[in-house]
Amino acid sequence: KYPLQYYVRMARELERMGAHMLGIKDMAGLCKPYAAKKLVRALREEVGLPVHFHTHDTSGINAASVLKAAEARVDAADGAVASMSGTTSQPNLNSIVAALAHTERDTGLDLEALNLCEDYWSVVRTYYEPFDSGLRSGTATVYIHEMPGGQFTNLRQQAEAMGLGHRWQEIARTYAEVNRAFGDIVKVTPSSKAVGDMALFLVSHRMTVEEFERLGPDHNLTLPSSVIEMMRGELGVPEGGWPEGIRRAVLRDHPAVNGRPGAALPAADFGAAAATVEAAGGQKPSRTDVLSYLLYPEVYLKFAAARERWDSVETLPTPAFYYGLERGEEITVEIEPGKTLIVKFLTVGEPHPDGTRTVFFELNGQPREVSVRDASLREKAPARVKADPAKPEEIGAPIPGVVSNVAVEIGQTVKEGERLFVMEAMKMQSTVYAPVAGKVTRIEVQAGESVDAKDLVMALG
Repeated sequence: KYPLQYYVRMARELERMGAHMLGIKDMAGLCKPYAAKKLVRALREEVGLPVHFHTHDTSGINAASVLKAAEARVDAADGAVASMSGTTSQPNLNSIVAALAHTERDTGLDLEALNLCEDYWSVVRTYYEPFDSGLRSGTATVYIHEMPGGQFTNLRQQAEAMGLGHRWQEIARTYAEVNRAFGDIVKVTPSSKAVGDMALFLVSHRMTVEEFERLGPDHNLTLPSSVIEMMRGELGVPEGGWPEGIRRAVLRDHPAVNGRPGAALPAADFGAAAATVEAAGGQKPSRTDVLSYLLYPEVYLKFAAARERWDSVETLPTPAFYYGLERGEEITVEIEPGKTLIVKFLTVGEPHPDGTRTVFFELNGQPREVSVRDASLREKAPARVKADPAKPEEIGAPIPGVVSNVAVEIGQTVKEGERLFVMEAMKMQSTVYAPVAGKVTRIEVQAGESVDAKDLVMALG
Protein backbone atom coordinates (compact mmCIF):
# COMPACT_ATOMS: atom_id res chain seq x y z
CA LYS A 1 0.00 0.00 0.00
CA TYR A 2 2.86 2.42 0.74
CA PRO A 3 5.71 1.64 -1.70
CA LEU A 4 8.54 4.07 -2.40
CA GLN A 5 6.53 5.50 -5.32
CA TYR A 6 3.79 6.54 -2.88
CA TYR A 7 6.18 8.76 -0.92
CA VAL A 8 7.80 10.24 -4.02
CA ARG A 9 4.38 11.04 -5.51
CA MET A 10 3.25 12.72 -2.30
CA ALA A 11 6.53 14.67 -2.03
CA ARG A 12 6.13 15.99 -5.58
CA GLU A 13 2.56 16.99 -4.84
CA LEU A 14 3.64 18.87 -1.71
CA GLU A 15 6.39 20.60 -3.68
CA ARG A 16 3.84 21.75 -6.30
CA MET A 17 1.66 23.10 -3.48
CA GLY A 18 4.50 25.33 -2.29
CA ALA A 19 6.02 23.39 0.63
CA HIS A 20 9.44 24.59 1.77
CA MET A 21 10.54 21.36 3.46
CA LEU A 22 9.58 17.68 3.56
CA GLY A 23 9.11 16.04 6.94
CA ILE A 24 9.33 12.26 7.37
CA LYS A 25 7.27 11.83 10.52
CA ASP A 26 7.85 8.31 11.81
CA MET A 27 5.87 8.44 15.06
CA ALA A 28 6.09 4.72 15.84
CA GLY A 29 9.74 4.27 14.87
CA LEU A 30 8.90 1.89 12.01
CA CYS A 31 11.48 3.28 9.59
CA LYS A 32 14.32 0.76 9.80
CA PRO A 33 17.89 1.88 9.09
CA TYR A 34 18.23 0.70 5.49
CA ALA A 35 14.70 1.83 4.65
CA ALA A 36 15.53 5.30 6.03
CA LYS A 37 18.58 5.53 3.78
CA LYS A 38 16.59 4.39 0.74
CA LEU A 39 13.69 6.79 1.40
CA VAL A 40 15.85 9.86 2.09
CA ARG A 41 18.04 9.18 -0.95
CA ALA A 42 14.96 8.87 -3.20
CA LEU A 43 13.45 12.10 -1.88
CA ARG A 44 16.72 13.99 -2.27
CA GLU A 45 17.13 12.73 -5.86
CA GLU A 46 13.51 13.19 -6.99
CA VAL A 47 12.45 16.38 -5.14
CA GLY A 48 14.40 19.59 -4.64
CA LEU A 49 13.33 20.25 -1.04
CA PRO A 50 15.24 19.85 2.24
CA VAL A 51 14.33 16.66 4.13
CA HIS A 52 13.71 16.46 7.88
CA PHE A 53 13.58 13.05 9.60
CA HIS A 54 11.65 12.51 12.85
CA THR A 55 11.59 9.05 14.39
CA HIS A 56 11.02 7.36 17.75
CA ASP A 57 13.20 4.66 19.30
CA THR A 58 10.59 2.11 20.41
CA SER A 59 12.47 -0.64 18.59
CA GLY A 60 15.81 0.31 20.16
CA ILE A 61 17.65 0.67 16.83
CA ASN A 62 16.42 3.97 15.44
CA ALA A 63 19.61 5.85 16.19
CA ALA A 64 20.94 3.68 13.35
CA SER A 65 18.06 4.93 11.18
CA VAL A 66 19.20 8.51 11.85
CA LEU A 67 22.80 7.60 10.97
CA LYS A 68 21.72 5.90 7.73
CA ALA A 69 19.55 8.91 6.88
CA ALA A 70 22.61 11.08 7.50
CA GLU A 71 24.55 8.96 4.97
CA ALA A 72 21.78 9.72 2.45
CA ARG A 73 22.25 13.49 3.06
CA VAL A 74 19.20 14.16 5.24
CA ASP A 75 19.11 17.86 6.15
CA ALA A 76 17.77 17.62 9.71
CA ALA A 77 16.98 14.87 12.19
CA ASP A 78 15.48 14.83 15.66
CA GLY A 79 16.95 13.36 18.82
CA ALA A 80 16.32 13.62 22.56
CA VAL A 81 18.79 14.55 25.30
CA ALA A 82 20.27 11.29 26.57
CA SER A 83 18.40 11.07 29.90
CA MET A 84 15.06 11.65 28.13
CA SER A 85 15.75 9.43 25.10
CA GLY A 86 15.07 5.89 24.00
CA THR A 87 12.01 3.62 23.76
CA THR A 88 8.93 5.70 22.94
CA SER A 89 10.99 8.93 22.95
CA GLN A 90 13.45 9.93 20.22
CA PRO A 91 16.90 8.33 19.76
CA ASN A 92 19.79 9.44 21.98
CA LEU A 93 20.97 12.80 20.65
CA ASN A 94 24.17 12.81 22.71
CA SER A 95 25.27 9.47 21.25
CA ILE A 96 24.35 10.46 17.68
CA VAL A 97 26.43 13.63 18.02
CA ALA A 98 29.36 11.57 19.32
CA ALA A 99 28.99 9.01 16.53
CA LEU A 100 29.05 11.68 13.80
CA ALA A 101 31.95 13.64 15.28
CA HIS A 102 35.02 13.90 13.01
CA THR A 103 33.03 12.74 9.95
CA GLU A 104 31.79 14.74 6.99
CA ARG A 105 28.38 14.82 8.69
CA ASP A 106 29.70 16.22 11.99
CA THR A 107 26.76 18.04 13.63
CA GLY A 108 28.86 20.76 15.22
CA LEU A 109 26.89 20.37 18.46
CA ASP A 110 28.75 20.63 21.75
CA LEU A 111 28.78 17.17 23.36
CA GLU A 112 29.93 18.55 26.72
CA ALA A 113 26.94 20.93 26.79
CA LEU A 114 24.59 18.08 25.88
CA ASN A 115 26.00 15.99 28.71
CA LEU A 116 25.27 18.84 31.14
CA CYS A 117 21.68 18.83 29.83
CA GLU A 118 21.61 15.09 30.47
CA ASP A 119 22.59 15.65 34.11
CA TYR A 120 19.84 18.24 34.59
CA TRP A 121 17.04 16.23 32.98
CA SER A 122 18.03 13.00 34.72
CA VAL A 123 17.10 14.72 38.01
CA VAL A 124 13.92 16.26 36.61
CA ARG A 125 12.82 12.89 35.30
CA THR A 126 12.79 11.45 38.82
CA TYR A 127 10.01 13.91 39.70
CA TYR A 128 7.76 12.27 37.13
CA GLU A 129 8.72 8.66 37.80
CA PRO A 130 5.26 7.63 39.16
CA PHE A 131 3.72 8.72 35.85
CA ASP A 132 6.25 6.91 33.65
CA SER A 133 4.33 3.92 32.32
CA GLY A 134 6.45 3.44 29.22
CA LEU A 135 8.70 0.61 28.14
CA ARG A 136 11.82 -0.32 30.05
CA SER A 137 13.66 -1.43 26.92
CA GLY A 138 13.34 -1.47 23.16
CA THR A 139 10.97 -3.96 21.57
CA ALA A 140 10.44 -5.34 18.08
CA THR A 141 6.70 -5.77 18.78
CA VAL A 142 6.31 -2.20 17.52
CA TYR A 143 6.67 -3.63 13.99
CA ILE A 144 3.50 -5.65 14.72
CA HIS A 145 1.19 -3.18 16.48
CA GLU A 146 2.71 -0.02 14.90
CA MET A 147 1.67 2.15 17.86
CA PRO A 148 3.08 5.71 17.77
CA GLY A 149 5.51 6.45 20.59
CA GLY A 150 3.51 9.43 21.82
CA GLN A 151 0.38 7.28 22.05
CA PHE A 152 1.90 4.22 23.72
CA THR A 153 2.06 5.65 27.25
CA ASN A 154 -1.27 7.50 26.90
CA LEU A 155 -3.08 4.36 25.77
CA ARG A 156 -1.54 2.36 28.57
CA GLN A 157 -2.76 4.91 31.11
CA GLN A 158 -6.22 4.81 29.51
CA ALA A 159 -6.21 1.03 29.86
CA GLU A 160 -5.26 1.31 33.54
CA ALA A 161 -8.02 3.89 34.14
CA MET A 162 -10.57 1.55 32.56
CA GLY A 163 -9.43 -1.44 34.62
CA LEU A 164 -7.83 -3.11 31.60
CA GLY A 165 -4.18 -2.66 32.49
CA HIS A 166 -3.67 -6.38 33.08
CA ARG A 167 -4.83 -7.04 29.49
CA TRP A 168 -2.26 -4.77 27.86
CA GLN A 169 -0.80 -7.43 25.54
CA GLU A 170 -4.31 -8.21 24.30
CA ILE A 171 -4.92 -4.50 23.72
CA ALA A 172 -1.69 -4.22 21.69
CA ARG A 173 -2.72 -7.19 19.51
CA THR A 174 -6.21 -5.75 19.06
CA TYR A 175 -4.68 -2.39 18.12
CA ALA A 176 -2.87 -4.12 15.24
CA GLU A 177 -6.09 -5.88 14.16
CA VAL A 178 -8.08 -2.64 14.25
CA ASN A 179 -5.41 -0.89 12.19
CA ARG A 180 -5.62 -3.60 9.51
CA ALA A 181 -9.44 -3.51 9.58
CA PHE A 182 -9.38 0.27 9.09
CA GLY A 183 -7.20 -0.22 6.00
CA ASP A 184 -3.67 0.16 7.43
CA ILE A 185 -4.07 3.90 7.94
CA VAL A 186 -1.37 6.46 8.62
CA LYS A 187 -1.48 6.71 12.40
CA VAL A 188 -0.85 10.13 13.89
CA THR A 189 -2.93 12.19 16.29
CA PRO A 190 -5.90 12.08 15.94
CA SER A 191 -6.16 9.02 13.64
CA SER A 192 -4.03 6.90 15.99
CA LYS A 193 -6.34 7.88 18.85
CA ALA A 194 -9.31 6.43 16.96
CA VAL A 195 -7.46 3.14 16.48
CA GLY A 196 -6.56 3.04 20.19
CA ASP A 197 -10.10 3.94 21.31
CA MET A 198 -11.55 1.18 19.15
CA ALA A 199 -9.05 -1.34 20.51
CA LEU A 200 -10.01 -0.46 24.09
CA PHE A 201 -13.70 -0.65 23.19
CA LEU A 202 -13.37 -4.12 21.69
CA VAL A 203 -11.26 -5.50 24.54
CA SER A 204 -13.63 -4.08 27.17
CA HIS A 205 -16.56 -5.72 25.34
CA ARG A 206 -14.62 -8.98 24.85
CA MET A 207 -15.19 -8.76 21.11
CA THR A 208 -12.92 -9.27 18.10
CA VAL A 209 -12.78 -7.01 15.06
CA GLU A 210 -14.31 -9.77 12.94
CA GLU A 211 -17.22 -10.20 15.37
CA PHE A 212 -17.88 -6.48 15.35
CA GLU A 213 -17.77 -6.22 11.57
CA ARG A 214 -20.19 -9.15 11.23
CA LEU A 215 -22.75 -7.16 13.23
CA GLY A 216 -22.99 -4.67 10.40
CA PRO A 217 -25.12 -1.59 11.12
CA ASP A 218 -27.69 -3.60 13.13
CA HIS A 219 -26.42 -3.00 16.66
CA ASN A 220 -26.93 -0.59 19.56
CA LEU A 221 -23.31 -0.46 20.72
CA THR A 222 -22.01 2.93 21.91
CA LEU A 223 -18.83 3.42 19.92
CA PRO A 224 -16.11 5.97 20.78
CA SER A 225 -16.84 9.35 19.22
CA SER A 226 -13.36 9.50 17.68
CA VAL A 227 -14.05 6.35 15.62
CA ILE A 228 -17.37 7.62 14.29
CA GLU A 229 -15.90 11.02 13.43
CA MET A 230 -12.98 9.46 11.57
CA MET A 231 -15.16 7.06 9.58
CA ARG A 232 -17.49 9.94 8.70
CA GLY A 233 -14.53 11.55 6.97
CA GLU A 234 -13.90 14.38 9.42
CA LEU A 235 -10.14 13.73 9.19
CA GLY A 236 -10.22 13.19 5.44
CA VAL A 237 -10.05 9.91 3.54
CA PRO A 238 -6.96 7.65 3.58
CA GLU A 239 -5.17 6.19 0.58
CA GLY A 240 -7.57 3.67 -0.95
CA GLY A 241 -10.59 4.84 1.09
CA TRP A 242 -12.22 3.14 4.07
CA PRO A 243 -13.00 -0.61 3.95
CA GLU A 244 -16.76 -0.66 3.34
CA GLY A 245 -17.66 -3.42 5.81
CA ILE A 246 -16.11 -1.79 8.86
CA ARG A 247 -17.34 1.64 7.74
CA ARG A 248 -20.97 0.48 7.59
CA ALA A 249 -20.72 -1.16 11.01
CA VAL A 250 -19.27 1.98 12.57
CA LEU A 251 -21.41 4.63 10.93
CA ARG A 252 -24.83 2.95 11.09
CA ASP A 253 -27.11 6.00 10.59
CA HIS A 254 -24.43 8.68 10.88
CA PRO A 255 -24.08 10.66 7.62
CA ALA A 256 -20.71 10.78 5.88
CA VAL A 257 -18.83 13.99 5.15
CA ASN A 258 -18.59 14.75 1.46
CA GLY A 259 -15.57 16.64 0.15
CA ARG A 260 -12.90 18.37 2.20
CA PRO A 261 -13.89 18.17 5.88
CA GLY A 262 -13.02 21.76 6.69
CA ALA A 263 -14.95 23.26 3.79
CA ALA A 264 -18.31 23.08 5.59
CA LEU A 265 -17.06 24.48 8.91
CA PRO A 266 -18.46 27.89 9.84
CA ALA A 267 -15.97 30.72 10.19
CA ALA A 268 -14.55 31.02 13.69
CA ASP A 269 -16.04 33.91 15.68
CA PHE A 270 -13.05 35.19 17.65
CA GLY A 271 -15.10 37.85 19.43
CA ALA A 272 -17.69 35.39 20.74
CA ALA A 273 -14.96 32.92 21.68
CA ALA A 274 -13.08 35.61 23.62
CA ALA A 275 -16.28 36.50 25.50
CA THR A 276 -16.85 32.85 26.42
CA VAL A 277 -13.26 32.42 27.59
CA GLU A 278 -13.38 35.63 29.63
CA ALA A 279 -16.61 34.50 31.33
CA ALA A 280 -15.09 31.10 32.10
CA GLY A 281 -11.76 32.40 33.39
CA GLY A 282 -12.76 35.67 35.00
CA GLN A 283 -9.98 37.60 33.26
CA LYS A 284 -9.23 39.07 29.86
CA PRO A 285 -8.01 36.17 27.69
CA SER A 286 -4.83 36.11 25.68
CA ARG A 287 -4.81 35.17 22.01
CA THR A 288 -3.43 31.77 23.03
CA ASP A 289 -6.41 31.26 25.36
CA VAL A 290 -8.88 32.08 22.57
CA LEU A 291 -7.14 29.81 20.07
CA SER A 292 -6.98 27.00 22.63
CA TYR A 293 -10.72 27.32 23.25
CA LEU A 294 -11.56 27.32 19.52
CA LEU A 295 -9.44 24.21 18.91
CA TYR A 296 -10.33 22.28 22.09
CA PRO A 297 -13.41 23.88 23.71
CA GLU A 298 -14.17 21.19 26.30
CA VAL A 299 -10.54 20.68 27.32
CA TYR A 300 -9.92 24.41 27.58
CA LEU A 301 -13.00 25.05 29.75
CA LYS A 302 -11.82 22.34 32.18
CA PHE A 303 -8.40 23.99 32.28
CA ALA A 304 -9.97 27.43 32.84
CA ALA A 305 -12.08 26.08 35.72
CA ALA A 306 -8.98 24.57 37.34
CA ARG A 307 -7.02 27.80 36.90
CA GLU A 308 -9.92 29.82 38.35
CA ARG A 309 -10.00 27.54 41.39
CA TRP A 310 -6.28 27.05 42.04
CA ASP A 311 -4.68 30.08 40.30
CA SER A 312 -1.30 29.67 38.55
CA VAL A 313 -0.01 26.40 39.97
CA GLU A 314 2.90 26.43 37.49
CA THR A 315 4.71 28.75 39.90
CA LEU A 316 5.06 25.88 42.40
CA PRO A 317 8.19 23.70 42.32
CA THR A 318 7.36 20.39 40.63
CA PRO A 319 7.98 18.08 43.65
CA ALA A 320 5.83 20.31 45.88
CA PHE A 321 3.01 20.30 43.32
CA TYR A 322 2.94 16.53 42.88
CA TYR A 323 3.88 15.25 46.33
CA GLY A 324 3.33 18.08 48.83
CA LEU A 325 5.77 19.09 51.56
CA GLU A 326 7.25 17.20 54.45
CA ARG A 327 6.88 18.69 57.95
CA GLY A 328 9.49 21.41 58.40
CA GLU A 329 10.21 21.63 54.65
CA GLU A 330 10.61 25.11 53.15
CA ILE A 331 10.21 26.21 49.52
CA THR A 332 10.34 29.47 47.60
CA VAL A 333 7.59 30.43 45.16
CA GLU A 334 8.07 33.29 42.69
CA ILE A 335 4.51 34.50 42.08
CA GLU A 336 5.67 37.29 39.78
CA PRO A 337 9.01 38.83 38.76
CA GLY A 338 10.69 40.23 41.86
CA LYS A 339 8.04 38.88 44.25
CA THR A 340 9.03 35.65 45.99
CA LEU A 341 7.22 33.91 48.83
CA ILE A 342 8.97 31.66 51.36
CA VAL A 343 6.60 28.92 52.50
CA LYS A 344 7.41 26.54 55.37
CA PHE A 345 5.04 23.69 56.16
CA LEU A 346 4.58 23.02 59.89
CA THR A 347 1.80 20.50 60.54
CA VAL A 348 -1.83 19.48 59.93
CA GLY A 349 -4.59 19.40 62.55
CA GLU A 350 -7.15 16.68 63.24
CA PRO A 351 -10.14 16.40 60.88
CA HIS A 352 -13.15 18.63 61.56
CA PRO A 353 -16.78 17.41 61.34
CA ASP A 354 -17.20 19.14 57.97
CA GLY A 355 -14.34 17.13 56.42
CA THR A 356 -11.73 19.89 56.63
CA ARG A 357 -8.41 20.12 58.45
CA THR A 358 -6.39 23.11 59.62
CA VAL A 359 -3.01 23.44 57.91
CA PHE A 360 -0.32 25.34 59.85
CA PHE A 361 2.54 26.97 57.96
CA GLU A 362 4.81 30.01 57.84
CA LEU A 363 4.63 32.58 55.07
CA ASN A 364 7.77 34.73 54.88
CA GLY A 365 8.45 33.84 58.52
CA GLN A 366 4.95 34.73 59.78
CA PRO A 367 2.74 31.95 61.24
CA ARG A 368 -0.39 31.28 59.21
CA GLU A 369 -3.18 28.73 59.18
CA VAL A 370 -5.89 27.83 56.72
CA SER A 371 -8.71 25.29 56.63
CA VAL A 372 -8.74 23.00 53.61
CA ARG A 373 -10.93 20.11 52.64
CA ASP A 374 -9.27 16.72 53.04
CA ALA A 375 -10.11 14.79 49.87
CA SER A 376 -9.18 11.51 51.58
CA LEU A 377 -12.13 11.93 53.98
CA ARG A 378 -15.13 10.71 52.03
CA GLU A 379 -18.41 9.11 52.90
CA LYS A 380 -18.87 5.61 51.59
CA ALA A 381 -21.31 5.92 48.74
CA PRO A 382 -23.82 3.12 48.21
CA ALA A 383 -23.15 0.86 45.25
CA ARG A 384 -24.80 2.05 42.04
CA VAL A 385 -27.58 0.04 40.44
CA LYS A 386 -26.57 -1.83 37.29
CA ALA A 387 -28.54 -1.49 34.08
CA ASP A 388 -30.41 -4.65 33.03
CA PRO A 389 -29.06 -5.64 29.58
CA ALA A 390 -32.38 -7.36 28.84
CA LYS A 391 -34.21 -4.02 29.17
CA PRO A 392 -33.27 -1.61 26.36
CA GLU A 393 -35.00 1.22 28.22
CA GLU A 394 -32.35 1.02 30.95
CA ILE A 395 -29.25 2.84 29.72
CA GLY A 396 -25.95 1.95 31.39
CA ALA A 397 -22.46 3.40 31.15
CA PRO A 398 -20.62 1.78 28.21
CA ILE A 399 -17.23 2.29 29.87
CA PRO A 400 -15.89 3.23 33.31
CA GLY A 401 -15.24 6.94 33.48
CA VAL A 402 -16.89 10.31 34.05
CA VAL A 403 -20.26 11.46 32.74
CA SER A 404 -19.07 14.73 31.21
CA ASN A 405 -22.40 15.92 29.81
CA VAL A 406 -26.09 15.07 30.26
CA ALA A 407 -28.18 16.26 27.31
CA VAL A 408 -31.70 15.46 28.58
CA GLU A 409 -33.95 16.12 31.60
CA ILE A 410 -36.46 14.01 33.50
CA GLY A 411 -39.80 14.07 31.71
CA GLN A 412 -38.25 14.90 28.33
CA THR A 413 -39.47 12.85 25.37
CA VAL A 414 -36.66 11.51 23.19
CA LYS A 415 -36.57 9.79 19.82
CA GLU A 416 -34.61 6.65 19.06
CA GLY A 417 -31.03 7.66 18.28
CA GLU A 418 -31.24 10.99 20.14
CA ARG A 419 -28.19 11.96 22.20
CA LEU A 420 -28.58 11.25 25.93
CA PHE A 421 -25.18 11.79 27.57
CA VAL A 422 -21.43 11.80 26.94
CA MET A 423 -18.93 9.59 28.76
CA GLU A 424 -15.22 10.31 29.08
CA ALA A 425 -12.39 8.05 30.20
CA MET A 426 -9.03 9.78 30.00
CA LYS A 427 -9.05 11.06 26.39
CA MET A 428 -11.70 8.69 25.06
CA GLN A 429 -15.20 10.09 24.63
CA SER A 430 -18.34 8.04 23.93
CA THR A 431 -21.69 9.60 23.11
CA VAL A 432 -24.64 7.48 24.25
CA TYR A 433 -27.82 7.63 22.17
CA ALA A 434 -31.34 6.48 23.01
CA PRO A 435 -31.74 2.81 21.95
CA VAL A 436 -35.54 3.25 21.89
CA ALA A 437 -38.00 6.14 21.87
CA GLY A 438 -39.59 7.14 25.16
CA LYS A 439 -39.72 9.59 28.04
CA VAL A 440 -36.84 10.07 30.47
CA THR A 441 -38.10 8.70 33.81
CA ARG A 442 -34.84 8.44 35.81
CA ILE A 443 -31.44 10.12 35.78
CA GLU A 444 -29.12 8.49 38.29
CA VAL A 445 -25.91 10.42 37.53
CA GLN A 446 -25.08 14.09 37.12
CA ALA A 447 -22.37 15.64 34.97
CA GLY A 448 -18.96 15.26 36.59
CA GLU A 449 -19.77 12.04 38.47
CA SER A 450 -17.76 8.86 37.99
CA VAL A 451 -19.35 5.53 37.11
CA ASP A 452 -18.26 1.98 36.40
CA ALA A 453 -19.14 0.10 33.23
CA LYS A 454 -22.81 -0.98 33.10
CA ASP A 455 -23.86 1.34 35.98
CA LEU A 456 -27.40 2.61 35.40
CA VAL A 457 -27.21 6.21 34.18
CA MET A 458 -30.83 6.80 33.13
CA ALA A 459 -34.05 5.03 32.18
CA LEU A 460 -36.78 5.64 29.63
CA GLY A 461 -40.47 4.88 30.06
